[in-house]
Amino acid sequence: MTKQSAAIVPTSGMPTYIRSVDSVLSSGDRQYLRRKLEQKLRKFAPAVERSSVRVEDINGPRGGADKRCRIKVVLRGLPSVVVEELHESLQAAMDGALNRMERAVRRATDRRRTKPLKGHSHALRAPIE
Repeated sequence: MTKQSAAIVPTSGMPTYIRSVDSVLSSGDRQYLRRKLEQKLRKFAPAVERSSVRVEDINGPRGGADKRCRIKVVLRGLPSVVVEELHESLQAAMDGALNRMERAVRRATDRRRTKPLKGHSHALRAPIE
């Protein structure tokens, strides 16, 4: 039977749900994750509705690259961003997922800003003489 612990954490005014399967996260790890999420999502706050983090040890005591950190960020008017990182170290899995999440959210929000509006042509036109 697996134990799960969860907490809703306000991050930049948006709800963040942190879930730890089999109590993988210590209170220090939770605080670290909360602080890093705040730092990385703050600049995208207007575009972010909510986020969730799931951390688990997928192999249990067998070892190996078995710590998984999965982060999902729900964006306003865009598809959600989901990233996952596996590593032997929980800290490395969290850091890797946080960095990938930041890049993916940046790409998604940048695409929205650079995508032309439907029905409008942004092609350069020669002046009519």
